[in-house]
Amino acid sequence: MITAGIDMGSKTIKVVILKDGKIIGKGKELAGFESREAAEKAFATALKESGIGRNDINGIVATGAGRKNAPYTDREITEVGSDAKGVISLYPSVRTVIDVGAEEGRAIRITPDGKVLDFALNEKCAAGAGAFTESMSRALETTVEELGRMSLRSKNTIPMNAQCAVFAESEVVSLLHNKIPKEDISRSVHDAIASRIVSLARKVGFEPDVILIGGVALNVGFVDSIQRLLECKVTVPDEPEYISAFGAALAALEE
Repeated sequence: MITAGIDMGSKTIKVVILKDGKIIGKGKELAGFESREAAEKAFATALKESGIGRNDINGIVATGAGRKNAPYTDREITEVGSDAKGVISLYPSVRTVIDVGAEEGRAIRITPDGKVLDFALNEKCAAGAGAFTESMSRALETTVEELGRMSLRSKNTIPMNAQCAVFAESEVVSLLHNKIPKEDISRSVHDAIASRIVSLARKVGFEPDVILIGGVALNVGFVDSIQRLLECKVTVPDEPEYISAFGAALAALEE
């Protein structure tokens, strides 16, 4: 049985193809202004890697913010549902899922069989998502990747008062003018995002094991902040951005 999952994220689109539950192909593209075209390109990449044609696929399920615009799909599943399915299949001991993407963050508490007990979303403010780090990296004239690495070199904790991405950018500029080291500002930026996400996790009553997925999980500074604020070890998969698409492909397999 061959199935596929398409995660129509706000920034990137991910496709995973499974054969009997095992990954045989993946693809990823920036969503851009034409998300459907980007999804088709990501799908083509996954098909090429898997060595099959689209007609060989028995079922396709879409997830993500733009899932209604996904091509080829048979049905849709929420991000919460696909996260839970993907995580519990790969990490059976996980009970709390934290998923942070470009424009949204969520915390999900799941049962041992992957059912969702509770979840909370941060979907109306960029200060709790990856867009915040992109904005702050521009203010610091660096890349998001270097922003994460810089935070690990911080020696001091600098409180960040602004709770809005727009005002926080002005605050960062002010801190630079006051000769505050970029490393310390970077740590404050990541702590600000992490504090919002940790609030979601506490709201759903998080319990170990905890896993961090989504594109922002690739940011080492954010991972460090989450672990410090949660006061527990957090698992990060090798390719955290594909977990939701993997879960969608598993949902197709179940049918």
